[in-house]
Amino acid sequence: MALALLPILLLGGFQARGDFREQAAERKADLLLAAERSATEARAKLDSATLVLTVLSPESLGPFCGPRLGTLVDRLEGYDGLYRISSNGAIVCRAEAQTGLSASVTDTLWFERLKGGEDTVIVRSLAGVPQHPALIVAVRAQRPMGTFDGAMVGLIDLASLQPRVDDASLPAGAQAALTDSSGQILTATDMAAFATVNDGDPSFIEQTRSTETAIFEARDGTGQNRVYAVAALAGRDIQVLFSAPAPGWLSWARLNPIGLVLMPLAAWLTAFIAVMTVSERIIIRWLTYLERVASIYAKGRFTVRPTQAANAPSEIRVLANTLDELADTIQARDAALNEGLAEKDALMREIHHRVKNNLQIISSLLSMQQRALTDAPAKAALGDTRQRISALALIYRTLYQSDNIRHADARDFLTELIGQLVASEAGRGHLVTSSVQADSLLVDPDKLAPLALWLVEAVTNAQKHAFATRGGDLQVRFTVEGETSVLEVQDNGPGPDQAADSGGVGRTLMGAFAKQLRGSAELIPAPCGGTIARLVFATPEALTPTDPHDVSGTSGAVSR
Repeated sequence: MALALLPILLLGGFQARGDFREQAAERKADLLLAAERSATEARAKLDSATLVLTVLSPESLGPFCGPRLGTLVDRLEGYDGLYRISSNGAIVCRAEAQTGLSASVTDTLWFERLKGGEDTVIVRSLAGVPQHPALIVAVRAQRPMGTFDGAMVGLIDLASLQPRVDDASLPAGAQAALTDSSGQILTATDMAAFATVNDGDPSFIEQTRSTETAIFEARDGTGQNRVYAVAALAGRDIQVLFSAPAPGWLSWARLNPIGLVLMPLAAWLTAFIAVMTVSERIIIRWLTYLERVASIYAKGRFTVRPTQAANAPSEIRVLANTLDELADTIQARDAALNEGLAEKDALMREIHHRVKNNLQIISSLLSMQQRALTDAPAKAALGDTRQRISALALIYRTLYQSDNIRHADARDFLTELIGQLVASEAGRGHLVTSSVQADSLLVDPDKLAPLALWLVEAVTNAQKHAFATRGGDLQVRFTVEGETSVLEVQDNGPGPDQAADSGGVGRTLMGAFAKQLRGSAELIPAPCGGTIARLVFATPEALTPTDPHDVSGTSGAVSR
C-alpha cells in the first residue's frame, strides 16, 4: 500500500530535483555575473591608471619630476608609487621615499615584454616590495620615431581592486579573490576558500584566455565543495575569482520546504491513513478473522465455523464459505480415513489372532506326537520345534494385543517369552530361576521373529546343558547402545567347554538368526562361572525407545 502511494512522493522528489538543478544553475550564473562586474570595475580602474601613466610619460622627465610624481601619488587614490624607467631599465624618477622597485628592472619579465613591443603590462609586484600587495602597471614609452624609450610604471594597491562580496545577489558564503597569470592568489577575502585553487593546476587560466570567463567546481581548504567563477581582468595577467559553497544534496529542502517537502509528505500520509482506515474496516479485520479460523483448522478443530463473516463484503463471504466447505470436506475425509484405519486394524488383529491360533494348534499337534514317541532324541527334537513355534505364536499374540499392531516393545515381549520358556520346563526338571533386564525398544515383526528364535535357541541350550542335572539361575539382559543392541543369556552352569557341540543344530540356527539381524553371535565364559550367549545386532532404524526410564538411562528388570 505504501508502495502504491509512493508516486506522490516521487513526483515531489522530481520537482525538487528540477528546482535543485535550477538553483545550481542560477548560483553559477550569479557568481559569473559578479565576477564579470568586478572585473569590469577593476578594469576601469586599471584603464584609468594606464591613461594616467600614458599622459605622464612625456612629463616625467626633468629636474622636478620626483616632487610632481609624489604630489600625484598623494592625490590619486589607490596608488603606492609612480616611476619613470629609462630604456636601459634604470629608474630615472620616482614618487616615493621607499624603494618600491629595485634600482634596475632590466632583467624583469615585464620590462622585457615592454621592450618586445607590448604597450601595457600588468603584473604582481615583487614579494615584500612594497609592504602590502600591489600590482605593477607599466606603459611603454617611445620616441617620435617609435623607438623604445623606457616605461612609465605605477604601483596600484591590490586592496583598491579587491572585489566586494557584500552584493545582495551573491549566494551566501561567497568569497572573492584576484589571481595572477600562474593562478596564484594575489589577494582574497578568505584564503581558505581558495586554498585548493592556489595549490592546484590553474587550468581555468587557459580557459579565460580564450573565453575571458570560466566556471568550475573544486574543494576548498576545509574539504567543502565549492563553485568557482573566473573573469579576466587584464588580459592574461590578472583574473577575478568568485567562490560560493556548492549546493548540497539536502539544499533542495531549503528551497521551498512547504511546497517541496511538507505538501507531498502530507498528501502521502493523508492518502495512506485514508486507505489504511478504509481497508482496516472493510478488508483487514475480516482477513484477520478468517486467519484465526484457519489457524484453528490447522490445529485439527473443524467444528468452528466462520459465521460472523455473514456481514462481511461479498468477497470475504465467498472466502468464508470456501473455508466452511473445506472444513466439512476434511471432516468427512477424516471420518472415512479413521473408519478405514479402524477396519484395517481390526482385520490385522484378526489375522494375527488366527495365525497365533493356528500356530498353537500346530504346537498342540506336535505335543501329542511328542508324547507318542519313545525315542528320546526324537522327542527332544519335537520339543525344540514346539518351543520355536510357541515363540512365533507369542509374537502374533503380542502384536494383536498391543496398541500398535505394527510394532511390539522388545522389553515386554522378551519378558513374557522367557517366562513361557522357563515355565514349560518347570515340571520336568530341576528348579530354574530367571531374571530379565531389558531396555524398551519398538521392533517390527521382521526383526522380532529372528530375535525371538535366537533367544529360544540360547535358552534351550542352557536348559539342556547347564540346568539339566542341577537347575540354576538364568539371566537375560537386553541393552540398546545407540546404533547397536546387545542381547545376552547367562547361566551358572559348567561353562562353554561342556555346553554344546559347536556343530549342533542349535548353534547353526543361532548363527543364521544373527545374520538375519545383521549381527553376530558368540558363546563366552561368564566372569563368575557359566556361559554367556551374546547376540550383537544393528538397532532397527526409526524405532526408538518410548519408555521414560530408558530416556533417563535406566532399564526395566523382571525376576522369576
